[in-house]
Amino acid sequence: MPNTPWTLTFVGITFVQAAIVLGFEGYLFAVFQGDLINGASHHAQSRTIPTYLTLFIFGFVYQLILVYDALRLKNTIQVIGLCAFNVALLIYSSVQMIQIRDAITQLRALNLISVDKQDFWHIAKPYLVAVPCVIALGTICMSFVAWKLYDEFAWTIYKHISADLRMKRRYLTFQIYIALLKFDFFFFLGFSVQFVVIVLKRNDIEFPLTIAVIPVTIIILLLAGFFTRRENKFGMVVIIIFYFAALAYFLFKLVRMYHSTPELIALYKPARKALTTFAVITVILIILTIANACVCMANFGKGLKAHVNDKRRMGDGEEEKGSMEMGPSVQHGPVPSRMTID
Repeated sequence: MPNTPWTLTFVGITFVQAAIVLGFEGYLFAVFQGDLINGASHHAQSRTIPTYLTLFIFGFVYQLILVYDALRLKNTIQVIGLCAFNVALLIYSSVQMIQIRDAITQLRALNLISVDKQDFWHIAKPYLVAVPCVIALGTICMSFVAWKLYDEFAWTIYKHISADLRMKRRYLTFQIYIALLKFDFFFFLGFSVQFVVIVLKRNDIEFPLTIAVIPVTIIILLLAGFFTRRENKFGMVVIIIFYFAALAYFLFKLVRMYHSTPELIALYKPARKALTTFAVITVILIILTIANACVCMANFGKGLKAHVNDKRRMGDGEEEKGSMEMGPSVQHGPVPSRMTID
């Protein structure tokens, strides 16, 4: 990973944001577990806060991994995508506050939470309000640094793709597609975890099926990237069919959460707002992924393959090599503003 001031700043912002938010969430989890009465763990509402904490831990750890990956590859699109990912976490943190308030109200009505201590909601509310504020500030700072990184990485991209605007557009589409695959993974997994832990029971037929789908999804996403890099049209067609199947699945779940039998609606209620948020974001991502997959497939056989397979492990040493191959005139010449990825 390049150790420039802006790359280190970007890493620092995401790390500090993750530390603060996870500290707040961890404290709330500890207080909540201490207030639950014995036997409350069998109720779906009692599993909401532990599930949200788990998702936040996974979300921020995954974000740090993607930050390292984006900066290592100098992937401008993924850096921008991380800012959008932060916005999604901001939305989720806002939904979390409403969902936890509803869970506490329900648990109190069922006498499953201690009334001897200070009301948990009054303890939790300041922290739950602070979490979206911290993420919002982090998003603003990340967006500013991403703009600086855009300028910093533009010269590297120019050297590797050259001045061919059509090739740069093809490469841009590829970058967007690969970034979408990485974000698809998180939101699909996030939806599945909430669905399995909060909604489903172990004796439901959907319980083992949903768990089994998770590794299958990981394999499909890995194959999607592999087929795109190898420009395998048959493999891409199969992957796009799976995308449409996933799209149908999430649309079905959205409809089922709000228009079904009263028993099923009651099962979804403890996490319906959070599940809806994840499902809607996932549907949008799948539609964008399908569109980009089709454009990437249309670009097969047009010379992008060599750039893609050389670019994916681009580092400082490869930059120097690329500069030598481009020649002195390119190495020292100014970078036209129209040549940056836009």
